[in-house]
Amino acid sequence: MSDAVPHAEVEIDLNAIRDNVAQLCDRAGDAQVMAVVKGDAYGHGLVRAARAARAGGATWLGTAVLAEALALRAAGDRGRLMAWLYAPGERFADALAEEIDLSASAPWTVDAIADAARETGRTARLHLKIDTGLGRSGAAEARWPELVDAALKAQAEGLVNVVGLWSHFAVADEPEHPANLAQLETYHSAVAMAESRGVAPEVRHLANSAATLMLPQAHFDLVRTGLSIYGLSPSPQAAPAHEIGLRPAMSVRARLALVKRVPAGQGISYGHLHVTDRETNLALVPMGYADGIPRHGSGGAGGPGAPLLVGDTIRRVTGRVCMDQLVVDIGDDDLRAGDEVVLFGDPARGEPSAQDWADACGTISYEIVTRMAPRLPRTYLGADGGTSQ
Repeated sequence: MSDAVPHAEVEIDLNAIRDNVAQLCDRAGDAQVMAVVKGDAYGHGLVRAARAARAGGATWLGTAVLAEALALRAAGDRGRLMAWLYAPGERFADALAEEIDLSASAPWTVDAIADAARETGRTARLHLKIDTGLGRSGAAEARWPELVDAALKAQAEGLVNVVGLWSHFAVADEPEHPANLAQLETYHSAVAMAESRGVAPEVRHLANSAATLMLPQAHFDLVRTGLSIYGLSPSPQAAPAHEIGLRPAMSVRARLALVKRVPAGQGISYGHLHVTDRETNLALVPMGYADGIPRHGSGGAGGPGAPLLVGDTIRRVTGRVCMDQLVVDIGDDDLRAGDEVVLFGDPARGEPSAQDWADACGTISYEIVTRMAPRLPRTYLGADGGTSQ
């Protein structure tokens, strides 16, 4: 932990991101790999994570919102880049000026992108999305022909070039689930219909991280890898991260702010979810839900509490997580203010994992890493030349 950070930090190993992407490129076979860096690269830092992913072999980057795609262009990334989530009034002209691939799930989006193409004199690179069963974005099957026809009309006018046909899995983290086969069949039919009407896509893409790892029949021309590039498994039961060669890129560390001795019968934190049953030492960690620590990680009457590495021992959050701090019962351990605590990091180093926190909080590891607050300093290791903040 950096001496420049007095109380807490998020440490990002860029070499881990690079190496994870290289591993995923091997698993993708002949398909290209898109590194999904939405949500500030799942909390890992948009620009630095993107550069590390490129170094690992990602030929595409993907963001949900257009603002992040534009930020990547402003930072100097000139490779293939796609953004796909917007509402009416989006800055499509800016996207076309920066050669960002766009997506359409409905005719209104095609029309808006076509208007931006007229305005800028630039032809849009467009991916058409069908909802094959997730029930989220994408055109419903019944409206797919309408979307395809709208895009082909704009293409005939020279305003767009339909370069991609895509969709998204609902339960690829359960590879034997029958919905996966159903979605594959729907996708094949949608692609065949679009191609029969004259669409000639550069890339067909359906696979997320889970499908990249466990459904090779869904690889097609391009896979979109998100969580896995950060060293976490989308299906921890079926494919634990260490078994598939992935290394966590994020660790969260703090320094103890206080250690004190308390008697038996001492209530801990708001609501006294935990009361000590013996004389013991309490350690105060200066992090809380304002830093992104889930309140559901509280320990006591509501559950065992999320794990932390305190000294050489895995301990549990004791009592309720507060806005800026949490407490850990450390028994008779001889620790003092300033000693390091690891909330989560790399299990290979004996640290709890983001998945361990997810399990304790009743959520998924995606949420654990993406919710780390901006007020926590980020320290970056490797890939771009050593340690930096």
